[in-house]
Amino acid sequence: MQSFEFHPRARVVFGEGTLERLGDLARELGFRRTLLVTDRGLVEAGHAEHATDFLTKAGIEVFLFSDFHSNPTTEDVERGREFAAGQEVDSIIGLGGGSSMDCAKGTNLLLTNGGHMQDYWGYGKASKPLLPMIGVPTTAGTGSEAQSYALISDAETHVKMACGDPKVAFRVALLDPALLVSQPEAVRAAVGYDALSHAVETSVTTKRNAVSEAFSREAWRLLEANYERVMERPGDLEAQGAMQLGAHFAGAAIENSMLGATHACANPLTARYDTIHGVAISLLLPTVVRWNQAAANGLVRTQYAELLTIAGLGTRVSDLAETLARRIEELAAAGGLAPGLGSAGVPRDDLPALAEEAAQQWTGRFNPRPFDASGALEVYECAY
Repeated sequence: MQSFEFHPRARVVFGEGTLERLGDLARELGFRRTLLVTDRGLVEAGHAEHATDFLTKAGIEVFLFSDFHSNPTTEDVERGREFAAGQEVDSIIGLGGGSSMDCAKGTNLLLTNGGHMQDYWGYGKASKPLLPMIGVPTTAGTGSEAQSYALISDAETHVKMACGDPKVAFRVALLDPALLVSQPEAVRAAVGYDALSHAVETSVTTKRNAVSEAFSREAWRLLEANYERVMERPGDLEAQGAMQLGAHFAGAAIENSMLGATHACANPLTARYDTIHGVAISLLLPTVVRWNQAAANGLVRTQYAELLTIAGLGTRVSDLAETLARRIEELAAAGGLAPGLGSAGVPRDDLPALAEEAAQQWTGRFNPRPFDASGALEVYECAY
């Protein structure tokens, strides 16, 4: 069996209405002057105001920062650092999707450790303690609240950098399903599909282990059974809660096993064309599932069979990967997501250059089938 070390990164507080506990939880951690990192949409939706009210009632002063992009850049986190330094904050809260939480993490790194975001590309490069943080996801997508990585795009090269360190993890992950109801339909579709991809990819990576597999399986069980439900009935809090927990468990699986070729091929699409991450994932995941079937070991087929069993699709089929890929395509269709690279406006002539970029992505190293530029090109061509 694969060796591993497991250390839960965050205290998890889950349940409808748990946002009301934000002030008390923050006070337990010693928050007095906190930076609330949240996007403009959540400010307009009133979530930031509600969070601020709970914090203020607990005697905590709040400073709002929302000047960042949906894919946070090095310039965004530098602005966050400058703002936070001017307010002399002692803590940070990330409220929102992956962008808010990644921006909160990146801001914290620069505020406490100095330098530039590029200095932290990789893992374990923070030499000083970070300010305590709370993560409050309002989407069922990235699972960033369960991870010790911040994904920040270089403002000049557009390369998405994974900057990780154990100290980057949130102290508390507060999961309130009621916060998910206000998601726009397109956002709900894209981030939910991203979470599904995390469950699928983490189940077959070369770094997977007993802990990550447990998270992957439970994430898939919750997400596969509820994605269509939340697309049809966004007010269904039971389904929203399942999606939120599924996304969190999938994030925990990533923390313990990493991702694979789907994400390696998706990142260049976002960098070049500003393709929404979850949409880019939907263009590629079914193809990568089929492509991975040719991996030399039988573990890929075993893991795919496990996912099919959980989904109630059985394993007495001639092609496990094809059956799983078709189910994943059904889910993409339920979310109204595009079926191929061509329909998404990706020029065919760009595929070789995209393949070279995909081969440089860190996640490709953990794919069960050896992944390089030629493999990436094959994936892109099959997904076109």
